[in-house]
Amino acid sequence: MQIHVVQPGQTLYGIAQAYGVSMDAIEEANKLSAPEQLVSGQALVIPIAGHYYWVQPGDSFYSIAKRFGLKASTLAEVNGLALNQPLQTGVRLYIPPAARREAEVNAYVEPRGETFSQTLQKAAADAAPDLTYLAPFSFRIQRDGSLQAPPLDDLASIAAQHQVTLMMVVTNLENAQFSSELGRIILNDQEVQDRLLKNIISEAKRLNFRDIHFDMEFLRPEDREAYNAFLRKAAELIHKEGFLLSTALAPKTSASQTGAWYTAHDYKVHGQVADFVIIMTYEWGYSGGPPMPVSPIGPVRQVLTYAASEMPSRKIMMGQNLYGYDWTLPFVAGGQYAKALSPQAAIDLARNRNAAILYDYRAQAPHFNYTDDAGKQHKVWFEDARSIQAKFDLIKELDLRGISYWKLGLPFPQNWLLLQDNFKVVKK
Repeated sequence: MQIHVVQPGQTLYGIAQAYGVSMDAIEEANKLSAPEQLVSGQALVIPIAGHYYWVQPGDSFYSIAKRFGLKASTLAEVNGLALNQPLQTGVRLYIPPAARREAEVNAYVEPRGETFSQTLQKAAADAAPDLTYLAPFSFRIQRDGSLQAPPLDDLASIAAQHQVTLMMVVTNLENAQFSSELGRIILNDQEVQDRLLKNIISEAKRLNFRDIHFDMEFLRPEDREAYNAFLRKAAELIHKEGFLLSTALAPKTSASQTGAWYTAHDYKVHGQVADFVIIMTYEWGYSGGPPMPVSPIGPVRQVLTYAASEMPSRKIMMGQNLYGYDWTLPFVAGGQYAKALSPQAAIDLARNRNAAILYDYRAQAPHFNYTDDAGKQHKVWFEDARSIQAKFDLIKELDLRGISYWKLGLPFPQNWLLLQDNFKVVKK
């Protein structure tokens, strides 16, 4: 795939001509809502095998080939050029597609109310060919050790049809919040704990879940060792039944990092006990905080690098948001929450407000500013083809197991095309 950033004055016709593909193909790949009105700074995925590179000052066959993991002789040969000839700045070179490595892919899906809407079920069905796991959110632990199941509707049949493993997400959510008190009960009352594990295994068998995923958050710091002991006990029982066990982890950068979301999550023990972990590498920019990228590449890299020092890298799945936020300025702590929006909605908003999309290369994230009808200033950070490709490159660089998306339902068509271009999705 080629990623093209729209320049001022460019048209879909001109871009299609430049790459030798049809306008319809570009329109379909990017699900363009207004193909006749592209946004300056908008990233487009061009559906071609491989991609093109324009020679920059100081480039050579050897430097370009190294950048793309090729042999210099191969690069010269596919472009019909002599290896020893100087490259002219601005010359377009064709970069053949690289070999894809295997990766596991998970996506959480969360109901709105007491059922999964047709829109969410369609989103799950559309994503399923590119998923290893599908994770309905969530089975909520009750204080007596029972479970409150989420609605499942047709998710099981969607998973079966596409050879997707159902992930049973077990949480300590209570009244829509992660509960440290519920965590205390489960982790310290052995009778309740045993009842819970028995119910988990029973439900997993009944509903054909094959991975048990513990997403227990906001635990008391003093329950760190109790959580470790719980996971060891759970792993013994769950593995005996032939199921996988996975966990969700807060994004830590050191073993000594403390706080309500961090202390009780012991990366080393989770890496020893779980078959794999999902690290929630997103929400640096969040609805109640100041405007900033949701998953800036620097902090994401720092978390994953630390994680890989505590456990095998192939046990790590990088968490990735499928959304951005629209903040009303000036930001006031405790004031108006930012509004979540999909990458597609962000582009439409930029078009409607005549705002150029900018790109922060340090954070590897797109953003723009606009003024609403009431004269209020806004800041939007979101995801695009460039930001998601940067994350895919990081997965390959750090040799991670794969990627986990929070959450299905907000359209981001470029993500799925680039996922297919970068990886062969593992089916279990």
